Amino acid sequence: MSSIKNPYFDDESLTNLLISLINKKNMRVVPKKLSNTFKAFFDSEKSGGILLIVCTGISILVANSVIGDQYLGVLQRDLAGLTVEHWVNDGLMAVFFLLIGLELERELYNGELSSFRTALLPVIAAIGGVALPGMIHFALNAGTVTQAGVGIPMATDIAFSLGVLALLGNRIPASLKVFLVAFAVMDDLFAIIIIAIFYTAKFSIFYLAGAMAVWVLLIVLNHYFKVMSLVPYLIGGALMWFLMLKSGVHATIAGVLLAFAMPFSTKQDDEESPSHRLEHLLHKPVAFVILPIFALANTAIVIGADWSQNLLTANSEGIMAGLLIGKPLGILVVGFAAVTFGLCKLPEDLNWKHIAGAGMLGGIGFTMSIFITNLAFVGDAQVINASKIAVLLASLTAGIVGFIWLRLVTKSEE
Repeated sequence: MSSIKNPYFDDESLTNLLISLINKKNMRVVPKKLSNTFKAFFDSEKSGGILLIVCTGISILVANSVIGDQYLGVLQRDLAGLTVEHWVNDGLMAVFFLLIGLELERELYNGELSSFRTALLPVIAAIGGVALPGMIHFALNAGTVTQAGVGIPMATDIAFSLGVLALLGNRIPASLKVFLVAFAVMDDLFAIIIIAIFYTAKFSIFYLAGAMAVWVLLIVLNHYFKVMSLVPYLIGGALMWFLMLKSGVHATIAGVLLAFAMPFSTKQDDEESPSHRLEHLLHKPVAFVILPIFALANTAIVIGADWSQNLLTANSEGIMAGLLIGKPLGILVVGFAAVTFGLCKLPEDLNWKHIAGAGMLGGIGFTMSIFITNLAFVGDAQVINASKIAVLLASLTAGIVGFIWLRLVTKSEE
């Protein structure tokens, strides 16, 4: 007697159903596959984070050596109208944010952030991770000369935080890597907005309008004329950077805007896509050249005899409490509330212990925190040095605590 074949169940669908039931029975969820470009980005950040630590150590040692004055003098030397330090912070870091914008765009379209409710979690968590540290610092410094430092504990260093996460290897769920990248990028963008609003000494609506006009032109070239060459976008990006710099708004935002104006393919790891090609080109230069140069230029901290006493000031306490307490608490509490009220959802392979660990790593402020320090206390070398020491100590503590926490949590779940 011939068998009757069910039109709704073929062999492949039946196999998939059985696998699904087995996974549910064992209370496990197969992690979603990350794009190859994200893996390359993550791997480069791991090695880059180690190099950053080395460069930071070198910079501090040289700044406190017999050639320290010459070293600091080189950083302040004028080069085509800007100091060397300024070129590093506003020029090279724009390339860094271009890479971050390209990777975020890819994950929003093709990766684990392609689901709106899943993508919303790191955005909302970032809001908590920006707001609570800022409120802690403000509460301790309101009405004082150091109130301007409110933005220092708001940002997360992507390279260092991913470097620590990468040291934990394959035990870390794929979704946690994407979550950390997403909320770190988001709170850095929030920090840039805060810089644009509160740390802009001179503002020109004329130059800002010019930068926005270039951005719109690049979007038109992409969506309406289907221009696939990198050249016009890179030229337009350079012009947008110049106009943004002249506007008084932090110039690195031009890198993020350029990333979202470039042609992007919805095919995962499409090597013909201009955004994919540029992303591939930028991975190693950013990790092994740009960020190490930033560390060398911005961690030249002169450690005086009273450095430990300066940690007891309201400004230093606000920075350290903001990064070590405000960051993880803000990310965890606001994220939990958003999921509880149904605004977004937690990825299937994550739990709140993972999010707590990511929040701890969010306390690694370094790059943007040091940059905001330079803007907040222009001309006050003593406060700048004390603030940078507070940032470094808090970042080191956050990295160690976050690493230990995630190692214990993931070990108990293996």
